[in-house]
Amino acid sequence: MHPALSEFVAGAKREIDRLPDVADRVDAITPLMQRLTQLAPEFLGPEHRQSDPANYRRNAIYLCPDDTLSLYALVWLPGQWTPVHDHGSWGVVGVVEGFLEERAYMCPSGEICADTGIELKRGGVVLLNPGAVTSFVPNPDHIHMTGVAAGRPTCVSLHLYGRNMSSFHMYDVAAGTRRRIDVAHHKTTA
Repeated sequence: MHPALSEFVAGAKREIDRLPDVADRVDAITPLMQRLTQLAPEFLGPEHRQSDPANYRRNAIYLCPDDTLSLYALVWLPGQWTPVHDHGSWGVVGVVEGFLEERAYMCPSGEICADTGIELKRGGVVLLNPGAVTSFVPNPDHIHMTGVAAGRPTCVSLHLYGRNMSSFHMYDVAAGTRRRIDVAHHKTTA
């Protein structure tokens, strides 16, 4: 593993061990992610920058053996978006190149306790430029869609999650439902 990645993973694990509150964790890890985005040209190889014309691509950089941490390089071609989803975890995201847009959703009635009868309303929009870092906590959960608008350049972003991000809830806003789906990633880890 590249020294910048080793240092980042070790630092993130130290903060996780030190801070039981997830909001405190993401606060402590955010500056580590900002530094990692600056060092990305040193460790992101061609295998981490692979894209897919059909969908954004998740390239695994590091998967913790005990499933408590995962780091991915996501590559977004213009016009590619996630579905509306949540993570069931905390996370920290940094943009390496391009512009990543996040469209937030919220449940005005509060916490979501079932897979049906979910009312979601659109929230704000955040446009993240190179070097920008954002974070989220599951309180009750962070619901959003993320992507790159048509006409914008390809985006590469780094995503750290507090678990192996192999599944998430996908929401059908119009139907008021959600379902857990498995999400694939491309193994680029050593």
